[in-house]
Amino acid sequence: MEPRIEGRRNPLPVGVGAALAAAVLFGASTPLAKLLVGQVAPLVLAGLLYLGSGTGLGLACLVRGQRGTEARLRRADAPWLAGAVLFGGALGPALLMTGLLRTTAASASLLLNMEGVFTALLAWHVFHENFDRRIAAGMALIVAGGVLLSWQGSAGISPGALAILGACLCWAIDNNLTQRVSAADPLAVAGIKGAVAGPVNLGIGLAAGGALPEAPGLLASLLVGFLGCGVSLACFVAALRHLGTARTGAYFSTAPFVGAAVSLLVLREPVGTAFWMAALLMGAGVWLHLTERHTHEHAHGHLEHSHRHVHDAHHRHAHGPDDPEGEPHTHHHVHLPLTHSHAHYPDIHHRHRH
Repeated sequence: MEPRIEGRRNPLPVGVGAALAAAVLFGASTPLAKLLVGQVAPLVLAGLLYLGSGTGLGLACLVRGQRGTEARLRRADAPWLAGAVLFGGALGPALLMTGLLRTTAASASLLLNMEGVFTALLAWHVFHENFDRRIAAGMALIVAGGVLLSWQGSAGISPGALAILGACLCWAIDNNLTQRVSAADPLAVAGIKGAVAGPVNLGIGLAAGGALPEAPGLLASLLVGFLGCGVSLACFVAALRHLGTARTGAYFSTAPFVGAAVSLLVLREPVGTAFWMAALLMGAGVWLHLTERHTHEHAHGHLEHSHRHVHDAHHRHAHGPDDPEGEPHTHHHVHLPLTHSHAHYPDIHHRHRH
């Protein structure tokens, strides 16, 4: 009988559910933001979306208080989180805004699909996350679907293309660094990133001549940002914990399809053959990932950390008098060396080489 991973639930549906929820929320926010862009300058809108994310998640953390069972960020997490905030919250948006000023919308949309590719390549070849031909093929199909949805004609690549590719690389670095702190509270991780990215992007927008919208537009922008950037990012962080970076990025790459579907329903935009072809490609890619089964004998080394857990096959530790009761719970615990075989994914307990 295979041991359970992450308590009484299989980590695959838990992680996939979180990743797809992130994609749905982020994808749906795109057409909703399109409704707002007529009232708000694009650069200012980007800042308000991030500001809504950081503010909303910060309030959620305050309301929840100590009742949550997630681990707090540690001092050792600071370098990883600082790097993620720098690349994802400051450099990435700045490069994107620079690129948007020098390239066409069609080219920009097409190039933004490279974030998923860069994320996977870094995860596989720099951070040594395992993958096989099935996972690589699934990733390729999902990205191909996104490219197909983004293609709007034969517009050439503008001089700003390099800046947009740089933004995609920054967000790919951000995704891989965030995976290193994904054991911590997703609300706190996402809230900190939004709290930094919001003022940075808003400052860029106001400096470029933009202005804050009237109260209705301001509130709508903050709300869309809270859901589409904040809650979406918190779900993304939770998925990183269970699935690893490349697989989470692959599922999240379905966001363009979600955005196109919402545009059909909300904006009544026409749907052509490309939409259904993209849906087929993305569906095939997701199926390849969902039906993955990765099993082999592997060794766990000595590990100490803190995260939300139950006493499953990987958590056979004793409790002290100050440790919490009930499950799931969070406390600092030690993993002793262990060698066994079971189906697993590159989560926070399975970062071994192959």
